[in-house]
Amino acid sequence: MTFEHETLYRGDSVAALYIAAFKNTPHRLAIVSDDTQLTYQQLEKKSYQFARVLRAKGLRRQDAIAFLVGNRAEAIVGIIAAQILGLKSVSLHPMASEEDHCFVLQDAGIQVLIVDSPRFTGRALAIKARNVVPVILTLDDTTIGPGLVGEAAQMDEADLTPDVDPDEITKLSYTGGTTGRSKGILHAHRTVVTMVVYMLAAFDWPDEVRYLVTTPISHAAGGLLLPTFIRGGTAYLMEQYDAQDFLRRVEQHRISLTFLVPTQIYGLIDCPGLGTYDHSSLQLILYGAAPIAPSRLQQALSKMGPVFGQLYGQAEAPMAISYLSKKDHDPERPHLLRSCGKVVAGNQVRLLAPDLSEVPSGEIGELCVRGPLVMNGYLNRPEENEKVFAGNWLHTGDMARMDEAGYLYIVDRVKDMIISGGFNVYPSEVENCLAQHRAIALSAVIGIPDEKWGERVLAVVVLKPGETLSQQEVIAYVTAGKGVVNAPKSVVFESELPLTALGKIDKKALRGRYWAGLDRQVS
Repeated sequence: MTFEHETLYRGDSVAALYIAAFKNTPHRLAIVSDDTQLTYQQLEKKSYQFARVLRAKGLRRQDAIAFLVGNRAEAIVGIIAAQILGLKSVSLHPMASEEDHCFVLQDAGIQVLIVDSPRFTGRALAIKARNVVPVILTLDDTTIGPGLVGEAAQMDEADLTPDVDPDEITKLSYTGGTTGRSKGILHAHRTVVTMVVYMLAAFDWPDEVRYLVTTPISHAAGGLLLPTFIRGGTAYLMEQYDAQDFLRRVEQHRISLTFLVPTQIYGLIDCPGLGTYDHSSLQLILYGAAPIAPSRLQQALSKMGPVFGQLYGQAEAPMAISYLSKKDHDPERPHLLRSCGKVVAGNQVRLLAPDLSEVPSGEIGELCVRGPLVMNGYLNRPEENEKVFAGNWLHTGDMARMDEAGYLYIVDRVKDMIISGGFNVYPSEVENCLAQHRAIALSAVIGIPDEKWGERVLAVVVLKPGETLSQQEVIAYVTAGKGVVNAPKSVVFESELPLTALGKIDKKALRGRYWAGLDRQVS
């Protein structure tokens, strides 16, 4: 008897996981939005109908499709339909610029763009005028053409067998572009299936998952939909985050799970309505995507309870490199509040020096990853692939150390590290110090050009309402807490900090004010 190893041991597809979830709990609620409720059976049938519409439009396996959509049920139906047809799918960030959208559409070779109408009809018309994508379709009827939702309703809802090769590309993610032009990240089904399995294995899932989606499904929040469905949970869609509205929905729907970025957590614990609403149903608040200040996390634990879990990953190895569990958010072990947790089983992680040797235990090195979670590479960027996969490791660009118990601590991004007078200064360490000051709401620390020091440390500070501080007081505070090397040489006070479309502090925009006209952002 003979057999083909490639066929026998090939993994499953993303579409197969969705369909398994549909079949497992057909009559449970899968999605709830302000105007729509879908059971798993209804979601499955609508996905098949939508897939038939896309196929009728001429799309075939491995064609490239993009979505510019909000957090609505019909958008999720379309995204699942693309998986059933074996398409390469790109989710455009709804808050990105027209220029960024056009770049991604051209770079990825998108053949069809699906747009949430009427919310993004204006952007769709602008893109259409620039002829960067052959076909633009809208979810609802617009001047561009009839809506896909209406067309799909006329289609057969019978089961479809996915037209998928699990070894092919299922998804292109694009980096945030904070270090230049964003890069297309190639994910085979292996990456996404691995991510889902790792999340199901490692995270502190509630017994009954009622997941409130507060950030765009185009990014991390969308990555939690499939594992939610596999657990038979319900996704509650929130179109735009507001702390008061968030608390209202948690109480109304007895939400047990959500994902927040740190800036959302800060706004939540500072919200005057926090004590007004019942949030006792919340069993897990996942957070990630940006560093969190340990002092603010301590406040969150005291106000919200032991419900926090931190995920760490990046677009190149999404969402499940390491995890800091609820039990490790322990006020009795405050050092762990600086950690991003332990490596999720299945990942290989090493902290490497510039010469690719492993650094001694407890010392700082670049966090590098191997395993099935890792991307296939960047689209059409062979030189970038050589750099990011140097030594056959994925180089995350994050500087970290690991303690004797196996907990990882991200010190800073490689690109964010400041070299001042020959000393390494890690901005996140300074920002964590500033976060402990009672008058400071938010801060960003960057290096700016200096003739004497090469770079000098600048702190951009947002004060809490009614508070006042001088530059000298801020410098003295950091000097006392972190030493003179880490203390900012100057302080700028602002009413707010620029944020990226993902809610992260936009240090590129801050640096641009001081490095404009220079050919690099180190000195």
